Amino acid sequence: MKKILIILDGIVAKKLMRRIVESNTTENNYDVVYMNDAIVPDQKPSNFTFYKFDPTSESKLAMVLDKDIHVQALIALNSKDEMLNVIKNIKARKNTLHISILDYWGIEIEDPYINIYKGIEVLANGMVERLPNIPVMAQNIGLKQGEIMEIKIPFGSSYAYRYIGSIEQNEWKIFGLYRGERLINIKPSLILKPNDTILVIGKPTVLMQVYNAIGKSQGQFPMPFGHHLYFYLDMYIQTKQRIMDVVKEVKYLNQMFKNTKMIIRITRPTTVGILDYIKESFKDDDSVLIRIDYHYIDMRRHLKNDMKKYDIGMVILTNEMFRVKEYAREIKTLKVPIFKLGEELTGSIKKTTVIVNDINSYEQISPVIFDVASQLKTKTKIFDMDPIGEETDKTTLLNHFENLAKIFNQKVEIISNDENPIRELKKQSNTLQILPLKDEMFKQRFSWKFLYTNPDLISFDMKKYSQLLIPVIEE
Repeated sequence: MKKILIILDGIVAKKLMRRIVESNTTENNYDVVYMNDAIVPDQKPSNFTFYKFDPTSESKLAMVLDKDIHVQALIALNSKDEMLNVIKNIKARKNTLHISILDYWGIEIEDPYINIYKGIEVLANGMVERLPNIPVMAQNIGLKQGEIMEIKIPFGSSYAYRYIGSIEQNEWKIFGLYRGERLINIKPSLILKPNDTILVIGKPTVLMQVYNAIGKSQGQFPMPFGHHLYFYLDMYIQTKQRIMDVVKEVKYLNQMFKNTKMIIRITRPTTVGILDYIKESFKDDDSVLIRIDYHYIDMRRHLKNDMKKYDIGMVILTNEMFRVKEYAREIKTLKVPIFKLGEELTGSIKKTTVIVNDINSYEQISPVIFDVASQLKTKTKIFDMDPIGEETDKTTLLNHFENLAKIFNQKVEIISNDENPIRELKKQSNTLQILPLKDEMFKQRFSWKFLYTNPDLISFDMKKYSQLLIPVIEE
């Protein structure tokens, strides 16, 4: 749950408090600071905690701020001086806290973390909308059933840092995006960012599901890529023992990820005995669908048909398949995350590992990292290492990781030094490495490994650990 701080006083406070209570979905916890008892509702929801004191008191406000990690603050007060004083006190302790204020006095603050709602302008706009020949709000357009919706992308959403082309849009569609004060043209390669506002159209019931999914920070993966998991197994290139090991791992993944279904596509079956073993392993699991190809239809046809038919959000493959040219050619075209099964399979992943390389791609995959960690119940280790002295400043990215960890309520350990990151990776055990999926990974490389310094490429070539490869837009 997200913790929200609300500070209220003045003529609109009671109405605003009632509106917040009426809109309560129990998905948030609220700390409410007030001075006038008239503001407090008769029925206090269990997820609201009320504090009566003067919010301009720095020491008293600090008590509430230090008690919990708030993701946002909403402030409506009776005077400009009180408002500025409270903002100053909050910024002194929580400089990156997102704050929304109701302003009737013309407050001018240049701060990316403060949203100012001009009270007089809001009232004027509401009255103007009632005049003839004036554009109205979306709820009065079309069938007037809510088929057009405006949704803000919150920090930590699984939809943040996703490019639009990778988002499954079934019975709904993104048709507009506002970033700051500017309308952005929609294209598949456009990346959604926190605080973007998207305009969507579709069935009202579907849009409510999309709204809820975008607003949640945990337990969404493999969304927004798709809903279900897909395991493609070529039995001909695997040993019997290897098949038995990966089946156990796939069973574990199916239990941990909050997908609806797991589709197992078996091609080039070898023995009846091993087929029976696979069927027996999932016989009591209604969420698993096993499909067997006895005619060896090529991978492209299977993927084309199954991806669309089953709404696939993540494809699971053995690392042996990446060494087969015809498979590698098809794998690189996938637009969904790929779980590459390594040689070390324990049936229980203890930690997730990230070796930070370029800022752009790792910012894109950051929400997935912590969503996956929350579902696997693992601690995340982030290696920020620079053994060759490139001196790229990753401070902003590392702060971004720490903020996301707080939102997902996850433990994160950031290790920064000039050691060799691959050497550190090899020391890990029971780990899942998460890294961006890049075209360069599939290009032929020299056999002399010492010629390469890119940790993404070196990691990708390793066979020991399982890896989760997340598609990104490469600049």
